[in-house]
Amino acid sequence: MQSLRAMIAGPEPVTVPLVLNPMMAKLAENAGFRALYLGGGASGYMKVHLEANLTLTEMCQAALDIRTVSSLPLILDGAAGFGDPMHMRRTIGMTEAAGFAAIEIEDQILPKRAHHHVGIEHMVPAELMAAKVKECVAARRNPETVIIARTNGVRASNMDDALRRAEAYREAGADVLLLSPRNPEEIRHIGERLGGPLMYLCKPGGVASSGMTAADLHSLGWRILADPQTLVLAMYENARSVYAEMAKDFAVTSRPLADWGTLQHELHDAIGLDILLDIEKRTVEKG
Repeated sequence: MQSLRAMIAGPEPVTVPLVLNPMMAKLAENAGFRALYLGGGASGYMKVHLEANLTLTEMCQAALDIRTVSSLPLILDGAAGFGDPMHMRRTIGMTEAAGFAAIEIEDQILPKRAHHHVGIEHMVPAELMAAKVKECVAARRNPETVIIARTNGVRASNMDDALRRAEAYREAGADVLLLSPRNPEEIRHIGERLGGPLMYLCKPGGVASSGMTAADLHSLGWRILADPQTLVLAMYENARSVYAEMAKDFAVTSRPLADWGTLQHELHDAIGLDILLDIEKRTVEKG
């Protein structure tokens, strides 16, 4: 299987959907995706808390669960790296031990604050973040591990500050830079100023929300296109709807009963039930 680093250097953008568990990973893989994204924000929502409340251990355990069923390259949303420069040695060590292909770290204070989710950022000095990136690179044992440095400066301060920060993080050794442009003009400006490889975090709806196509973004240096929100919002909406219908009289009548059987067969196919049954037939269920 091609490494994430090789994919980034390839002729097409690496489109990366959100996954939070093994089932999501299998569905994404079956749909044809080549890489996966374990998002911090969505992981926090699923625990009815925030990314700020998560630990590195939790994220690594999620990776082990996902990688048990899928060998696709998995990108870790590593928040602010779970520590200062000294802590990066363990952060990278655990990231690689869990099998992540890449880690994304951002220039936010620790502990992170809830206000990040309403557009209020608390950024660390660029020099501190650059030191963290440098230590991430130094701690890396696998040369294929991709270090992604993120700045929220576009939103938190101004474009010039964000570009200066990104350039400093690249000089410190980051393989990929992640900025958050707000419109096609900023997407082009960042691409022309910094060049690739860049990573773009889509708003809900994927690249449709950017006003550009995936090919357009790739041509401007945006090599990784990740969607950290759409799937968790869709899951929330669908689960809320089913629970609300069941709460009335504990019956779901909005779809034919036969459909549930079809869905269950599809689910069994997704988890490879036939493979597991075959193993038992050849071993412990012979009689």
